Amino acid sequence: MSKAVYIATSEQNSGKSIVTLGLMSMLMGKTAKVGYFRPIVEDFIDGELDNHIETVITHFNLDIKFEDAFAITKSKLIKKKNKGKIGEVLDLIIEKYKRLEERFDFVLVEGTSFTGEGTVIELDTNVLIAKNLGIPTIIIGSGVGKTLDELVDNLSLVYNSFKIKEVEVLAVIANKVQVENIDLVTLGLKKSLPANVLVNAIPVISSLNSPTVQEIVNELDAKVLFGAAHLNNQTGHFSVGAMQLHNYLVHLKENSLVITPGDRADIILGALQANESANYPTISGIVLTGNIIPEESILKLIEGLSPIVPIISVEGGTYSITNQIGAVKSKIYANNEHKIETSINTFEKYVDLDSLSEKLITFVAEGMTPKMFQYNLVTRAKKHRKHIVLPEGNDERILIAASRLLAMDVVDISIIGDKKQIESKVTELGITFDFSKIKIINPIESPFYEDYANTYYELRKAKNVTIAMAKDLMEDVSYFGTMMVYKGHADGMVSGAAHTTQHTILPALQFIKTKPNSSVVSSVFFMCLEDRVSVFGDCAINPNPTAEQLAEIAISSADSSAAFGIEPKIAMLSYSSGTSGKGDEVEKVRTATEIVKRKRPDLKIEGPIQYDAAVDRSVGKSKMPDSEVAGQASVLIFPDLNTGNNTYKAVQRETGALAIGPMLQGLNKPVNDLSRGCTVDDIINTVVITAIQAQGL
Repeated sequence: MSKAVYIATSEQNSGKSIVTLGLMSMLMGKTAKVGYFRPIVEDFIDGELDNHIETVITHFNLDIKFEDAFAITKSKLIKKKNKGKIGEVLDLIIEKYKRLEERFDFVLVEGTSFTGEGTVIELDTNVLIAKNLGIPTIIIGSGVGKTLDELVDNLSLVYNSFKIKEVEVLAVIANKVQVENIDLVTLGLKKSLPANVLVNAIPVISSLNSPTVQEIVNELDAKVLFGAAHLNNQTGHFSVGAMQLHNYLVHLKENSLVITPGDRADIILGALQANESANYPTISGIVLTGNIIPEESILKLIEGLSPIVPIISVEGGTYSITNQIGAVKSKIYANNEHKIETSINTFEKYVDLDSLSEKLITFVAEGMTPKMFQYNLVTRAKKHRKHIVLPEGNDERILIAASRLLAMDVVDISIIGDKKQIESKVTELGITFDFSKIKIINPIESPFYEDYANTYYELRKAKNVTIAMAKDLMEDVSYFGTMMVYKGHADGMVSGAAHTTQHTILPALQFIKTKPNSSVVSSVFFMCLEDRVSVFGDCAINPNPTAEQLAEIAISSADSSAAFGIEPKIAMLSYSSGTSGKGDEVEKVRTATEIVKRKRPDLKIEGPIQYDAAVDRSVGKSKMPDSEVAGQASVLIFPDLNTGNNTYKAVQRETGALAIGPMLQGLNKPVNDLSRGCTVDDIINTVVITAIQAQGL
């Protein structure tokens, strides 16, 4: 079941408030705890609140603080975007959303509604956020000023923009449609969109589009003279009282807003009397222009009438004020119960609530974006804090990574090396480094040195290891760090920035050894592509695995994938797909696939299959139309190290993908190997996944 839905618009002033309020009302009736989140809001003055957030939180009495209901303001977003730091914005949005997701059964996420932003920019922002939150979308568009074809084309374009990025669209709602065109619009959209997309149309509701007197007061910075209790009066037609009263009265319409200079006592009093008369329409308010206040005698007369019509005074001239009032865009405020209830009732009347509710209940997200994956990694590592040892304290990348990990407060760290040399290097690098929180260990000076050497001797004496050899080896940082993990003095080790893979993992193979159900140690990379995370195995350890080993690598990789929140769909890669190819290498992959099917019938697997057929939906459908994996593989198993290592590096370099790993599989305790060309971010990510492994995957 989905835990959230994203409301996205195709343009400004599409009327998404009516959908937000209607959905909130529906969800409150079906779900115990409903949250509300706006990733990006318009700028607001310090001390004030975003109106829409305040309205939703207040009306539905949500247990959410204002600052928790949004992530970033429009101006800050634009600054970040211009500096190429949109990734930081996504990190913040994901973090704040996930906090609400943990607290509530369901979260309604309302997308952007920028003024001054181009439609394409706004649309791209919505798609990017929905994709990274991994939640389905409801799209809203306005019918105002559009032909039927223009409205249908506009909403179809927006739908395609989301689907291209594999964001599921549950419903498309055409808003502000003329009531007589409801069926026509609905039919047109159904013809244009897939059958599984729910389509509805909502008519123009005049009372929602016209501003209240309060909104006009706010917009014009007006002074309220009378009727403050009635500022929520809904305006309708507005007209200027510049003619004789007997001529002006015939121009009054229901909920008219009277605009007149402040010295026109005849118009003011006549309008108030007309409001009381059964023979004339009700007026919503009176706007006095020119900053002219009626004479004291007139004010006294009005006061004695106890008017239920608000009278306000503004500074501008009649002509300019009339134009400004005509440009006021109506909003819904927390204290305007009438507008809120009208919105909810309209939504319930014109939207198929049962079908929409069913779609929300049955939706299951597919895939995971890199940003969400990395956020989940850090969150999981923090839940059950682990102690990781970094043996290469002489490498400045290790020290910088340790400093950042300390700031992230995600793991406890020990570094193997000479403390004075490390202190000197830290000073040289100019990084923040709290030595009281990070253990610096020199193996020879460690109180555990003798015990570690004796332990190694006892474990390896059958292999002709002497106590002298054991002591020599315990001076080696990789052996000492691995022994810390073996003895339980650390939960995991990350090394390899300055050492070969063999140097890093040989001690682990010697005395940490493999799990009871594993005969081979293998590795996976988590390949963070633009819009998904794929698992690549084995790209670091086994040069030419047998069919049996390849099957075990596939099973281990699938289990790792599932453990890290990625649904495993295994592609056993080869240079041919299905039954078309012949040769020893293809037969090895085919045999490995059959072994996996026999040992783990619960896993979705396809092989042999080519890379393009495994990851491209159109190619996969063409080559293997009945496959559950083709075109959507998440776990890609390479037939040998030559293919796997070159492929992961090619993908990483050519696409800019982040490769997290390699993460070793099959050991009793986690020891992970870094590339000697690793970056600081690589080290941080590997430490985090090692900590998660240590939690007992």
